[in-house]
Amino acid sequence: MAETGCIPVELAYAPAPRSVISQHADLPAGSTVREALALWQHAEVQAWLAADGADETLQCGIWGRKVALDHVLRAQDRVELYRMLQVDPKVARRERFASQGARTAGLFARRRAGAKPGY
Repeated sequence: MAETGCIPVELAYAPAPRSVISQHADLPAGSTVREALALWQHAEVQAWLAADGADETLQCGIWGRKVALDHVLRAQDRVELYRMLQVDPKVARRERFASQGARTAGLFARRRAGAKPGY
């Protein structure tokens, strides 16, 4: 349970695919995202904070919505750090479709025997 005047928050960061580092913290009321992230001892996070968030490799948000480092936290906020995408999802899908072809991808890939095309 948090002390009076403290708000519970969660810090979450995924340094690599399929791995998440999560940490709970009790911060004083009125704390900012920058102050919450300063608690973390992860080298990549500290380097990003030292660059004042100007480094484009990471973005921060609360519950999936992008926020600035000076955003004031509320109780039960989940501060998340996002890595940049390696591949644009639209481009990846187009490349997969081009290599697989239309017959093995999409909504009508598995038709019943004797069914009309498109149904």
